[in-house]
Amino acid sequence: VVAYEPVWAIGSGQAATSAQAQQVCEALRGVLAEVLGDEAAASTRILYGGSVKANNIAGFLKEPDVDGALVGGASLQLEEFASIV
Repeated sequence: VVAYEPVWAIGSGQAATSAQAQQVCEALRGVLAEVLGDEAAASTRILYGGSVKANNIAGFLKEPDVDGALVGGASLQLEEFASIV
């Protein structure tokens, strides 16, 4: 499992767009393929973290190289977290 969170998103309440998250996760998968091989890259789960909320998680999860999400601050709000999971 590899997790990615943009430095500028940490604690800011600002999320990357789903396209930005996809671009980075795709690049990460490419590096994994170069270093570990295609099979290992394909089987590695890449998670996006960075202001994941109920209103944006679907956009991240529709991207082909984003395999899941890390929920930070929203996990402290019961109703918000329940909407995400």
